[in-house]
Amino acid sequence: PRAAGSARACAGQPATSGRVGAAVGLEEARHLAARWAAKEAFVKAWSAALHGSPPVMGHVAWHEIEIVSDPWHRPAIALHGEAARAFAESVGRARIHVSLSHDGPMAAAQAIVEAA
Repeated sequence: PRAAGSARACAGQPATSGRVGAAVGLEEARHLAARWAAKEAFVKAWSAALHGSPPVMGHVAWHEIEIVSDPWHRPAIALHGEAARAFAESVGRARIHVSLSHDGPMAAAQAIVEAA
């Protein structure tokens, strides 16, 4: 996603490490765009893990998917509410791997859902 457009799209999404409503500068927009891309990548990886079943997005609210960071700024996915329940029910105890990047106005992310 392009950084500026993603900042606007994220504005209504409260679960992005508490940083959403403050997207005022270009760096903040890049930060949010990368996190939005990570949410999209996760949903696509989750859907791919359910090959032969319908995609999951119709049942999950974006704000229930949170991008968090550990003390060393490594990103991770935290699921809440219905998203957490649906994920556990559909894939069991799977691990989620996520990587984020941004360069100029572009953001990218990759996610892998690994069976436990």
